[in-house]
Amino acid sequence: MTFTTRFAPSPTGPLHLGHAYSAMLAHDMAQAQGGRFLLRIEDIDTSRARPAFEAQIYDDLAWLGLTWETPVLRQSDNMSFYRQAIEKLWKSGLIYPCTCNRRDIQAALSAPQEGAILTGPDGPIYPGTCRHVPTPDMPIPDTAALRLNMVRVRPMLDDLRYTETGTDAGMIDFSAEDLTQTLGDIVLARRDMGTSYHLSVVLDDAAQGITHVVRGADLAEATRIHVVLQRLLGLPTPVYHHHRLIRDDAGKRLAKRDDARAIAKYRADGATPGDIRAMVGLPG
Repeated sequence: MTFTTRFAPSPTGPLHLGHAYSAMLAHDMAQAQGGRFLLRIEDIDTSRARPAFEAQIYDDLAWLGLTWETPVLRQSDNMSFYRQAIEKLWKSGLIYPCTCNRRDIQAALSAPQEGAILTGPDGPIYPGTCRHVPTPDMPIPDTAALRLNMVRVRPMLDDLRYTETGTDAGMIDFSAEDLTQTLGDIVLARRDMGTSYHLSVVLDDAAQGITHVVRGADLAEATRIHVVLQRLLGLPTPVYHHHRLIRDDAGKRLAKRDDARAIAKYRADGATPGDIRAMVGLPG
C-alpha cells in the first residue's frame, strides 16, 4: 500500500505556524517515502467556514512549497457518504437521539450523587441521560444530536490498539472496559451539521486510503474514538503520528485567533518559506 498522508484544515480562520508545521511535516514524510500527500478541507461547520479562508489555505500552502493531488476533497460535498454510515449504525441500534443541551448536561453532571465531573476529548463526559436503544425502523430524527451508545458497543470491542510513531512510539493498547468512563457517549452527528468531526475524519481517511495520519498531540486522546469507529464500521486503522505542538512565547499552543502567528502575516512581513521552516524546527 502506498504511503499516504494528508493535511486537513478547517476554513474557519487563517493558518498559523502550527498548521504550517503539521502540513510541512506530513508533506515531508510522504516525499521521503515516495508516497502521496493529500489536502482535505474539513468544512462541515458551515456556520464558521468561509470561502475566503479556504482560498487562503491553498495560497499559503502553495507559498510554503507544498503540492497535493487534485481534486481536493471538501467535506461539505460528502454529506451523503456520512449519512450512509449514520444509517448503518442506527439500524444496528448503536446510536440514539439526544436532545440535551449543554446546560442539561452540566446540571446532570453537577448533581450531588454524580461526584467529580470527568472530561474526555469532547469535554464533560455525557451521563447517558437520553441513552436507549431505538427501534431499527424508527426514522432518524433531524432535531436531535445522535450519540454512540458506548454501553452497547463495549461488548463488541476487544484488542483495541493502534500504532504510534510520534513521541510515544509503539503499539498503543487500550481496553473497552473504560470507554464509557473516559469517552462517554460521543456525538456522531450534531443536530446542526448532520455529522461530526470524529465520524467524518474516520470515513474520509479510509476513503482516501490514508496510511499515516499526521496531526498534533492535542488530538491524541481522540484517536481512541477513531479506532472504535474504525472497528464498528469495518475500516482499516492507519498508523498515527502525533507531533509536538507549536507554542507561543508563553508556552500556550497557537489558535486561529492568534493572528500574530498567521502565515499570511509572516509573508506580508517579508518572511520566506525557509524562514517558516526554521521557526518550526524543520530542515530547509
